[in-house]
Amino acid sequence: MKGIVDKLYNEHTIEYNEFENLLSCGDEDMAYLADRAREVSLNTFDNRIYLRGLIEISSYCKNDCYYCGLRRSNQKAERYRLTPDEILACAEKGYELGYRTFVLQGGEDSYYNDGVMVNIISKIKKRFPHCAVTLSLGERSRQSYAKMYEAGADRYLLRHETANEAHYAALHPEEMSLKNRKACLFALKEIGYQTGCGIMVGSPYQTVECLYEDLLFMQELQPHMIGIGPFIKQSDTPFGKFENGSVRMTLLLLSVLRLMFPKVLLPATTALGTMDPMGREKGILAGANVLMPNLSPVGVRKKYALYDNKICTGEEAAECKNCLSLRIEKIGYVIDPGRGDSPLCQ
Repeated sequence: MKGIVDKLYNEHTIEYNEFENLLSCGDEDMAYLADRAREVSLNTFDNRIYLRGLIEISSYCKNDCYYCGLRRSNQKAERYRLTPDEILACAEKGYELGYRTFVLQGGEDSYYNDGVMVNIISKIKKRFPHCAVTLSLGERSRQSYAKMYEAGADRYLLRHETANEAHYAALHPEEMSLKNRKACLFALKEIGYQTGCGIMVGSPYQTVECLYEDLLFMQELQPHMIGIGPFIKQSDTPFGKFENGSVRMTLLLLSVLRLMFPKVLLPATTALGTMDPMGREKGILAGANVLMPNLSPVGVRKKYALYDNKICTGEEAAECKNCLSLRIEKIGYVIDPGRGDSPLCQ
């Protein structure tokens, strides 16, 4: 198994049979995989962890994805949307705390049309010209992406969820298509965004073949960021009785991705921390280098219920940042004070 890991370390690629074998590795081989991935991360980013201040702007969504608590058919979901002034206030609070990247994330909510988003982005960039603005607002037109980029948005996160057509159809309603999701990602890169894709590990009906197709798609896309976390069920969705994804598998895949994409920005996600109290630390030790603490108003955090039992829904922003800083220092890492741009853009 170490031979497979060493090949991955040196060549940044893996064959299907090698990948299949690696997924069944024992604890000793997994530790070796994590060691090599951590070595690559330290060589590329030193022991610095980039922070992104997450602002969850809306729990409304026009889509009906079977796994998501924000799906339009979920009658039990608590809906809210932040006003432009509230979003700017979150950014101001984050700036005071030292954040230099703000992530505006939400469901596909028609309230946030191009005019509204251009206004919000422009105000943030005028107030904080040296900060980065990341958007995670789902599928939009190429023209919409271009307008927001011209207004000053720097990055865009859009999880592709799966690169397998049949699997995509099992996770989404008929009106959504993998073809359009992929087209959005390539458009974002062409426009100039630092672009992020990603998957849920252990999502319903996911197979080894699906995961390998994800790796192949990522090699084709060459993203700047890859966001993966364990699938966590949301009790009011069609997948509410499915098993949650595996922390172990997520950590293993984080290490594989770090070796395949040495310079990619790789978060240790909130979902990982939800599944395991030490999940985010374990993610960093497996090769991750980004954390995304929540800057949303405490009063709305529980309403952004993508999945059950999400952590940090009651913490103030300062409390959350201080907690994370202390936790990563205990494992030998420090917070980087800058924007944390992708080295692929430098």
